[in-house]
Amino acid sequence: MKLPIRMGSALTALLATATLHASGQAPATNGPRLEIVAKVRLPRPPAPRDARTAYLMSFFTDEDHSLHFATSRDGYSFTDVNGGKAVLAGRDIAEQKGIRDPHIMRAPDGAFYMTMTDLHIFAKREGLRDTEWERPDAQYGWGNNRNMIFMKSYDLIHWTMARITPSALFPQYRDAGNMWAPETIYDPAQRKLMVYFTTRDGNGPNYLVYSYADADFTTLTEVPRKLFDYPDPKVNVIDADITKVGGTYHMFYVAHQAPGNIRHSASSKINRDWTKSLRKVDPETAASEAPTLWRRNGTNTYVLMYDVFGIKPNNMGFSETSDFITYRNIGRFNEPGSPMKATNFTRPKHGAVVAISPAEATRLEQHFSPR
Repeated sequence: MKLPIRMGSALTALLATATLHASGQAPATNGPRLEIVAKVRLPRPPAPRDARTAYLMSFFTDEDHSLHFATSRDGYSFTDVNGGKAVLAGRDIAEQKGIRDPHIMRAPDGAFYMTMTDLHIFAKREGLRDTEWERPDAQYGWGNNRNMIFMKSYDLIHWTMARITPSALFPQYRDAGNMWAPETIYDPAQRKLMVYFTTRDGNGPNYLVYSYADADFTTLTEVPRKLFDYPDPKVNVIDADITKVGGTYHMFYVAHQAPGNIRHSASSKINRDWTKSLRKVDPETAASEAPTLWRRNGTNTYVLMYDVFGIKPNNMGFSETSDFITYRNIGRFNEPGSPMKATNFTRPKHGAVVAISPAEATRLEQHFSPR
């Protein structure tokens, strides 16, 4: 049964979630959770940039297809705020009863913006649907889906939520096979939030597109356009992550072509004129995806994090760079010799890290573990 959520309506999403709980079709997360509300307001001035010395990592797991948060004070040791349990259940918010690829960022307005893929890849196995995928594999391909989830918050606890369905918004995308791994970045020229994501035409090769969100972060306002032209159009290109460093935008992405997966492009423009160096930048010999970049507080060192899904059990891998030419491998979570630690959780997937203040980290931690 599909949730009765009108596209772009946070209030309807809230009511539909409440109806779902009442019907018993999908239980709510036990204990504390993030709260879905109809509207969020700036409760106090946001933490100034120089006070954002802590870190928040969003991620999901294949075991629950739900949202998780972990905090860190030093950028090396991360602790799940809910003791390894989800902070928001995918069954509560997603049409497919599962989410993937959560990305979180903070915009100049002080708000946090989170985007996710509405997809459960094990839904048939778990009795959530009768078919392997939402739509026929032959026509729409592996992991096909229609929706993305947009959320907005000022305090990391209360969030608006909307489901976005580009195939319904834009006739040009009515036969799109997927809407994967959406991410958000502020475009200073447009003074808008640019949302970029992976899509494909039917069961064709995946490629990257971008559009812009409305002020309430409840819909897309423009027909998505191609973000990047990979030299070989037959190669699947997915999972872009864009960060502005000085006057340059750095984009890391995945190209499923040897050697390796994770590549880097740069541009002085936010959505065009990307360099086309196809050099592999991650040190992994196993298959990796979902690159994301974040800066170590008080330094010019950036951490490139990626989901090493080609090992069992899967793990996050990390490299550091200050010039975007050389990358120093600092290992994976909890591996011997690596400074990166996951203190109370395992098997995180497709994460993102944003700088927050210690006070923001403490408030979030106390919400899930009241003292």
